[in-house]
Amino acid sequence: MAKVKKSPKSKKQSKVEAPTLSLKEQLAQKRQATKARKEFTSIVSSTTGCALFLGMMIFFTAGVKLAIPAALGIIIITLSYKYPRPALYAFIIYVPFGGTIIYALGNSPIMQLAKDAFYVPALISIWQTYKKQNQPFVIPKAIKTPLLILWICCLLTLVFINGGQQLAKHPPGEVPIGVGILGLKVFMGYIPLITCAYHLIRNKRDFLLLTRLQVVLILVCCVLGFIQYTLLITGVCKGTTDLEGAALFKATLDARCYFGGALVYSPQQGVIRLPGTFVAPWQWAWFLISSTFFTFATGFSDPSILWRLISLGSLALVFVNAVISGQRIALALVPVCFILLLLLTGQIGNLKRFIPLGGGLALILGIAIATNPVVVQERLDSFTTRWEASPPQAFIVDQFHENWKNVDTLIGSGLGRATNSARVLGDTKLVETYYPKVLYEVGIVGVLVFLGLVTTLTVSAFKTYRGLKNRVFRIYGASMATFILFISYNTYYYPLDVDPVAVYYWFFAGVLFKLPLLDRQETEDIISEAPVEKKRLKIKK
Repeated sequence: MAKVKKSPKSKKQSKVEAPTLSLKEQLAQKRQATKARKEFTSIVSSTTGCALFLGMMIFFTAGVKLAIPAALGIIIITLSYKYPRPALYAFIIYVPFGGTIIYALGNSPIMQLAKDAFYVPALISIWQTYKKQNQPFVIPKAIKTPLLILWICCLLTLVFINGGQQLAKHPPGEVPIGVGILGLKVFMGYIPLITCAYHLIRNKRDFLLLTRLQVVLILVCCVLGFIQYTLLITGVCKGTTDLEGAALFKATLDARCYFGGALVYSPQQGVIRLPGTFVAPWQWAWFLISSTFFTFATGFSDPSILWRLISLGSLALVFVNAVISGQRIALALVPVCFILLLLLTGQIGNLKRFIPLGGGLALILGIAIATNPVVVQERLDSFTTRWEASPPQAFIVDQFHENWKNVDTLIGSGLGRATNSARVLGDTKLVETYYPKVLYEVGIVGVLVFLGLVTTLTVSAFKTYRGLKNRVFRIYGASMATFILFISYNTYYYPLDVDPVAVYYWFFAGVLFKLPLLDRQETEDIISEAPVEKKRLKIKK
C-alpha cells in the first residue's frame, strides 16, 4: 500500500480548524464591526464634549486641580459602564500605579477614588447583565448565606451605632453616618470583584492574557522600585537624610523620589522604608508579598516557556525588592510564602519544572546577595532587632486585648471608626492589625460572621482547585487557593483594607472560581478533536 505523503503543516494540526465563513457571513461581520466603531466614536465624542464643558465650568470656579480630574472622571465612568471588560483590565492596571499617578497629579482628594471610576460603573453594567439573564450574581453560591448575614450585621451597626452617633452630640465638622458609609465601602466594597473577574474570563485565552498581564505589571513595578532605590543611594534623591530628630524615622511626602508616595531614607540611622509605586511603604510590602503568589503561579503553570522565564525573572525581582525596600514584613514573608507554595501546590516534587526554575532563581538571588552582602546583612539585622523588641505575636495579642476592652457594644463602635481613609469625615482610631480593627468597628458578632465568610470562601477555593483536571488550571488554582488561605486568616497589619490586597484577594478568587468552566471547555475541545485525529491516523496508514 502506497504511503501517503505527510502534510507540511504544524504538529498542532490536531486542533480543529475554524470553518470557512461564507461571503454573506463575512459581510455581516464587517457590518457589525463598522457599527461598533461608529458607536464607540459617537460615545467618545459626545462624552468628551460634556466633559470639556463641565471641566471649563469647574476651572473658572474651583481651579485646574479639580477641573482635570472631573473631566477625566466623566469620560472614564461613561466608557467603563459601556465597556465593562476593558474597564476591569484598566482597573487592574491602575491599581499598582495608583500611588504614583495620585502624587504626580498633585495629590487631589478626587484622585484617591480614581480606580473606582473604572470599577463601579463596570460593576453596575455587569450586575444589569446578570439580572437580564436571570443568573445569580453572587459567586460561588456557598458564600451567599454568610455574605447576607454579614451585610445585615453591617447595616445594624451603620443604623444603630453610626446613626446614633449622628443623632447625638458630636464634634463640629464630623459626619458619623458618612464615616460609616465609607467604612462599609472599605469593608465590603470589593467583594463583588469575585463576580467581575468571573465575568471577565471567558476562555483560556482570556485567562492567559490576565495572568501574563499581572506578571508584566509586577515586573514593571519591581523595576521601578529598584530604580527608586538606585536614585536614593546615588544621591539623585535625598530622601530624609537632611532631616533631624524624629523626622529621620518618619515617612514623608517631601522625601518622595519620582515614584510612589511617602518614604523614609535615613541610611545613617539604618532606617529605609521605600513605597515603590504605592502611596506608602506598607502597601509596597504587601504588593511584594502578594506578587510571590502570582509570579509563582504563572512560573509553574504557563504553557509557554518564555512566560515561565519572565515569571521567574519577576519572582527574582520580588525577592530583591523585599530586601532593598527595608520592609521587614516583606523580607520575612516573601520567602515563607514561596516555600508554602512549593509545599501546598506539590511543585517541589515536580523535579522537571522545579529544578530549572528553582535553580535559576537561586542563581539570580545568589549573585544579588554576593554583590550586595552589606545591604542583606543590614536588613537581616534590622529584622532580628525588631522581632526581639516587639514580637509580632505579642503585638497582635495586645491589639486584641486593648480593642476587646474598648469596643462599645456587641455590634461594635461604628463602621469606619478604625478605618484610616474615613478620618476626613470624623475621628478614627489607629488599629494596626486587621481582626482587632474589625472587632472595634462591628464587634465580636461581626468578627465571627466575617470569619464565617472567609472560611466558606477558603473551603470553596480548595474544593474548586481539587476538582480541576487540566495541569495549567490546577497549578494556578492551587496557588490562588493558597493565597486566599494565607490572606483570610492573616491579622498582621490590615491588607484587606488597602490596595493592592483588598483588590487582589476578591478579584483572583473570581478567576479561580471560573477555572472549572475553562477546564470543561478544554476537555470538550479534546473530545471534539479526537475523531479528527483518528481520521488523520487512518489516512497515514
